[in-house]
Amino acid sequence: MGPHPAVAAIRLAVRRALHDILNNHHASGGPGRQAFGTPQDRTAERLPSPLVLVACSGGADSMALASALAFEAPKLGVRAGGVTVDHGLQPGSDLRADEVALRLRELGLDPVESVAVTVGRAGGPEAAARDARYAALDAAAERHGATAVLLGHTRDDQAETVLLGLARGSGIRSLSGMAAVSGAGGRYRRPFLGLDRQTARKACMVQSLPVWDDPHNTDPAYTRSRLRHEGLPALEKALGKRVVEALARTAQLSRDDADALDAWASQAESSVRDAAGLLECAKLYALPPAVRRRILRRAAIEAGAPAGSLFARHIEEVDRLITGWRGQGAINLPGKVVAQRQGGRLVIRQG
Repeated sequence: MGPHPAVAAIRLAVRRALHDILNNHHASGGPGRQAFGTPQDRTAERLPSPLVLVACSGGADSMALASALAFEAPKLGVRAGGVTVDHGLQPGSDLRADEVALRLRELGLDPVESVAVTVGRAGGPEAAARDARYAALDAAAERHGATAVLLGHTRDDQAETVLLGLARGSGIRSLSGMAAVSGAGGRYRRPFLGLDRQTARKACMVQSLPVWDDPHNTDPAYTRSRLRHEGLPALEKALGKRVVEALARTAQLSRDDADALDAWASQAESSVRDAAGLLECAKLYALPPAVRRRILRRAAIEAGAPAGSLFARHIEEVDRLITGWRGQGAINLPGKVVAQRQGGRLVIRQG
């Protein structure tokens, strides 16, 4: 008799992610066990196998991910470790982080590390906690020489991210949600984007894995929490239970479109700059709006505007310097960046 269907589903998702990681690892010439290739490859000198870390909060999603990684990694010759981040936002968070680290060790993961961070205020509490968490995970990956870090985001998380992007009105890139592979060199992997949250929770239950439910996930002070417990249930009631699956599918379709437009904008950018590297307004005007606005956004970020603070309304204002020129003055952007039209050129620089 095989494993419970929920356990089988999480293990299959992780196995696929590990195969991708190994293929990329070997293709890039990185050290690792020759799990693929010719017999001659497999008889060659075997260097230390790649290390994959799981980011684990102790919640059902990440505990299910940790258990699947611990089960699948040894079969593929992959070293598996774990990291838990203590945000210090709740009483006893340090003790809870130590408990999570202990559970990861009990699963057989090594190395395992608990990292305490200080959460700032920039962008609000949710964004600040996320920034601190990813900075800690990046540092841990560098410290241990990890090839990849697995994250436990599920299809439900993806649906929430799409709706949050829709509410911000930030364009198709926001609707594309979270990528299955992201970060520098494809460091971050999200194997569970095709699985729902209940599958992960069921997998923990049948394996008798203790989980921790973060009270912040039910706190109405947080936007995502309100969306999760009020917004999505209302949508499911009005549109049917498959709305989460449809939103996740929308994310993938939007990501494909956004990637194509980004590639187009990257290729077109050099053609709209003059010999001095300044953007020529007439050539920008001739481009499709979606391509032109991507070039404007990229130019603003290169000038020093923080990407996380640069919204669609900012780019629309800059775009009007191209499409609706009436002699208007400079546009102030986040990061003390200024955009203005001068002699048929668009100048974007620190003001």
